Amino acid sequence: MKAKNSSRRGLLGGGNWIIDQVKLVDVFPNREQLANIRSQSQGTGGAPYNVLVNLAKLGADLPLFGAGLVGKDALGDLIVDECKRLRIDTRYLRATADADTSYTDVMTEQDNGRRTFFHYRGANALWSGDDIDFKKTKAQIFHLGYLLLLDALDSADARFGTKAARLLAAAQEAGLKTSVDVVSEDSDRFPKIVTPALKYVDYCILNEIEAGKTTGFKIRQPDGQLDTVALRHAAGALLQQGVRELVVIHFPEGGFARTRKGEDVWQPSLRLPDKFIAGTAGAGDAFCAGILVGLHEGWELPRCLQTAVCIAAASLSNPTCTGGMKTLSACLSLGKKYGYRDALEPAD
Repeated sequence: MKAKNSSRRGLLGGGNWIIDQVKLVDVFPNREQLANIRSQSQGTGGAPYNVLVNLAKLGADLPLFGAGLVGKDALGDLIVDECKRLRIDTRYLRATADADTSYTDVMTEQDNGRRTFFHYRGANALWSGDDIDFKKTKAQIFHLGYLLLLDALDSADARFGTKAARLLAAAQEAGLKTSVDVVSEDSDRFPKIVTPALKYVDYCILNEIEAGKTTGFKIRQPDGQLDTVALRHAAGALLQQGVRELVVIHFPEGGFARTRKGEDVWQPSLRLPDKFIAGTAGAGDAFCAGILVGLHEGWELPRCLQTAVCIAAASLSNPTCTGGMKTLSACLSLGKKYGYRDALEPAD
């Protein structure tokens, strides 16, 4: 699955650049009721920001490039400065005076790690990706996220369906592999906005909620159990909708991958103690970083998935999205220390 053009190397991440304001609350309140903020911290948010920072902290030996819009403000400066400190190329990460930098208030419940997001779209809503010259970039993979949270790219396009689909098609035409992620939104917009882009996607990496909403399958049973039959059907449906090479669906119990050739791979998540988990906000993007570095390096799928669940586990140790990230060897050591959940048993 590694890109055929061996002259290309690195990952270009485009889309949402967000500062997360993470509040640890004692309880999520009902309307007009009070909750106590026990602690607060500031961290990264958005698909490209999280994935690229994770890859940098992992020590991944590949060039990293960022693309998107931030405001001409303190939060925008913070994002650009951190990218430069981590050696993430910012030539396509621009500042605009037309909107403030996007931010999210993340309310994390201290007893269970569940989080609720209050989001300000800001400059991300204006980004169209028109400033990227895919023919000049040396990146091997273009990772775009989050669909459904990028207003300009989610808008209609007469030829491609959406502007995001047009952007992904341009990346493929230039010789890059494309990857997408989607936001977990409670709406019926998935078929209208996500589906058109899938025709121009090589690697589709979603959680079980997003996969279900895109394809119409109910992957969670009423009692909360994972429906492995529906999950496999959803992966197959995403391939039928156009994904060229690989669908990966992640969930708290682990991850599942299905290739265009029909290969299925299951990987359970780590058996972490409750006290290890400080927050779950960045687990999906951490998992995605693991998959993408493996695909970039041409690893076999089982290794990609095992790496991904170990990296996701590391992210759980901190309430911010990337504050808990460690080197790749340290992440993999978590698997040896804690072991893995019981094997996911695919139902017939």
